[in-house]
Order: sequence, then structure tokens, then C-alpha cells
Amino acid sequence: MSFSIRWKVTLGTLLAVMLGLVVAGGLAFRSIEQLELARAEEALAARTGLAALALQPLLAPSPPPSDRLQIQARELGIQANARVTVIDRDGRVLADSALSDDALPTLANHRMRPEVASALATGRGTDIRQSDTTGQRLFYLAMRVAPPGAHAISIVRLAMPLTTLESRIRDLQQALGIAFGVAFAVSMLLSFFIARGLTRPLSEIAVVARQLAGGSFERRIPAASNDEVGVLATTLNQMADQLDHDITALRRLETVRKDFVANVSHELRTPLTSIKGYVEALLDGAKDHPEEATRFLQIILKQSDRLNLILEDLLQLSQIESGRVQFRQEPVGLRNVVERTLASVKPLAEKKRHTLSVAIPPDLPPVSGDEDRLVQVLTNLLDNAVKYTPEGGAIHVTARPVREDETIELTVSDTGFGIPAADRPRVFERFYRVDKARSREMGGTGLGLAIVKHIVEGHGGQVWVEGNDPIGSRFVIRLPALKDPRGAVQLSRDTTA
Repeated sequence: MSFSIRWKVTLGTLLAVMLGLVVAGGLAFRSIEQLELARAEEALAARTGLAALALQPLLAPSPPPSDRLQIQARELGIQANARVTVIDRDGRVLADSALSDDALPTLANHRMRPEVASALATGRGTDIRQSDTTGQRLFYLAMRVAPPGAHAISIVRLAMPLTTLESRIRDLQQALGIAFGVAFAVSMLLSFFIARGLTRPLSEIAVVARQLAGGSFERRIPAASNDEVGVLATTLNQMADQLDHDITALRRLETVRKDFVANVSHELRTPLTSIKGYVEALLDGAKDHPEEATRFLQIILKQSDRLNLILEDLLQLSQIESGRVQFRQEPVGLRNVVERTLASVKPLAEKKRHTLSVAIPPDLPPVSGDEDRLVQVLTNLLDNAVKYTPEGGAIHVTARPVREDETIELTVSDTGFGIPAADRPRVFERFYRVDKARSREMGGTGLGLAIVKHIVEGHGGQVWVEGNDPIGSRFVIRLPALKDPRGAVQLSRDTTA
């Protein structure tokens, strides 16, 4: 049979309380009995002493007068409310307040009675037993008496029935039992409420844990205390939050993965289909016509170059995202980066009669980073600007320090077709194109801006795109300025400034 944790706690607590009450009750009952017996012994000893003092004159003659001794014993028994017995040193009963004169000679010798033997040996003895004479359970106390000038030693013994004492002990035990019963009932109620208070949050934790196991992350546990259960509830809530974020991230990554696979498949299918089509055309007879064969082979070469470019960009992007590319952290002057980039882009710009202009202050602080990677970033931006700016357009490169956040801002502006505001947040996604047909026609892979974003963010910077007034696009990059060990922004040592 399986019990819930609430009943386990309740029953365990009740068992512990019951065992404690049983042990405490046993000790209390025993203590009460011993206390009452001690009080009875004290009272009986006082009475026995008074009786011995009263009988002492009658015990001095040898032999003592038995008739007067018997009368005195009866009077003392009435006054002391106890049975009074006088015994000589040999154990013979000389007087007994509970018997008639004729019955005295028939009594057995009392020398071996425990209280008599102890009194003869030490002066005093006690015992509790059922009397053979009266049939009652009595408390005996015997005291040795040695009258002045007398050679004989006698024993005076008083016996008190335990009926009253036992009744008083039973009453006390009954009252104590009632008190323990009430305490047990109160403990039972308290145990139930305490167990419910402890197990209610545990039950809620179990419910939430089952929901978490089933994939539901909406419910949280109210953590109203700072004890272990409250800490457990808080920890489980934090774990649920973390799992919710992680699951959301996994789902987003799964969506990105599916989109990536679909985009890669689509991007690769176009050149592969083109290559396959022109190869089939060559095999069908175009190879016999030199002019057509040459044109088809040039198209195949162009598509092969496009495939190679896509694969190279994919490999590079994968290495950057996986962290396998380590960026150097060296002082880099942005004027050097701009001049290196312009040297490679300038022939293409001149071919389209573009105007290239640069505005970089001579005291521009350097940035910390990898110069080759920053050249790649600027090359991608300028290459796009040249591709998407019509002939006779203008491309402008600027750099300036931003004092508010101690960064260096690098911008590339053009007077090209521009990017609609709705598309600007997505242009840095892989394979995202504003105009797919025009992008493929111009040889773009759809990965250049994604590579730009990862490199910039790898340098601790930011990149975004804005509209250029009155027409075109403006790409903005902000990189942290290099600081000296004292925390101040260093001035550029660019020798070309």
C-alpha cells in the first residue's frame, strides 16, 4: 500500500509523538508512585516513632506486661490509623492491634519478616506485601526500640493499608493519562496541519515537475518562504525559466537550420541546374558549333565560380560562428584599413564612373582588433555599394570618434537603389536579399553581410543600416576605441594621417 508524502509525514510525526508520550508517561507514572510511596513512608515513620516512644515504658520490664501492651497497641492503632505490632528480638509477637488476645499465641514467628530482620540489623526496615493475617496489601515499617536500663530489644512495627494510597495514585495516573491523551490529540491535529503546510508546496512542485516533463513551461510555483522548500521552489522556477529560454532558442535554431538548408539548397540548385543544362546542350550537339560551345563553356565556368564563391563564404561563416576563427587584438588605424580596401575596390568603381570620397580625421584613435578581418568587412560593404549603385553614383567613407560610448564610428554611404525600411533589420541574415533576381545577376551570394555582422560583433562592435539622404543606403559600424592601461582613449599613431 502506497501512502502520500503528507500521510507519511503525519504518521511519522504521530508515531514519534506517541513513543515520546509513552516513554514520558511511563516515567511520570513511576515517578508519581515513588513520590507517593516516599511520602507514605515518611508519614508512617513519624507515626512509628511516636508509637515506639509511647510503648517504650511498657517494654522496659522483662517480661513486659502483655495485657497492658495489647491495650496500648490498640489505642495507638486507633490514633495512628494503622496496624500496630510489637515483636520481641526472637520474633515472637507480643501485641497486635488488629488481633484479639486469644489469637496472639497462634501467630507465626516474625523474625524472618523482611522489615523485622532489617530493623534488628540496622534499626529500621520497610516492606510492601499482602498480609497473611488480614489479607490486605500493607506497607510495613519496623523500628528497633531499646528502653533505657532494659537489656531486651523489641521491634515496633506499623502497617498501613495501601488502598487509599493506590486509589490516590490511580487518580493521579488517570489525570495524567487524560492530559497525555489531550496532548496526543493536539499533536495529531498539529501534525496534520504541519504536514499539509510542508507537503502542499511539494505537491505543487511535483505538479509543475510533471508539466515540465510534458513540455509545458507556463506554470510557476509560488515561493512564499525562505526555507529549503522555498529554495527548491525558486530553483525549480529558475530551471523552468531557463528551460523555456533554451527550448525557445532550440526551436529558433531549428527554424534557422531548416531555413538555412532550404536556402543553401536553393542557392546551389540554380548554378547546378544551369551547369547541367548547358552540359546536356553540349552533349546534344552544341559542341559541334564552336561559337555556341565557347559561350556555353563560359557560362559553365561562371556558374562554377559562383558555386565556389558560395561554398567559400559558407565555410568562412561556419568557422566564424563556431568560434574556430580567433580575431587578433592589435591596435588598428582605420585609415590603413580604408586605404587597403580602396586599392582593391577602386578599379571596379572607376569602371562604373563612381565618385569615391573619404573623410577621416588625422587624430582618430585606433581600435583593437584584427586588421585583415576589418579589411574584409569594409571590402564587403564597398563591394555591395559599387554593385548596387548605378553608373555615375557616389560612395562616401567616413570615420569619427563617438565620445559618449568611447567608440569609433565607420560609415559607408552610397547613392544606390537603397533598402526599404521594412527590409533593413533582415539584410544581415544569411541568404536574405531585397531583390533576389538583381542580387544573383550581380553575383552576390547572400552571405556577405552575415559575415560582416559576425566579424563586427566578434570585435565587440555593432553594425546596422540606415537610409541615406536623399537616396541610397548608409551602413554604420561602431567599434570600441583602444584604451591605454590607465583607461584613457589613445590617440592614433597612424603615420598616413
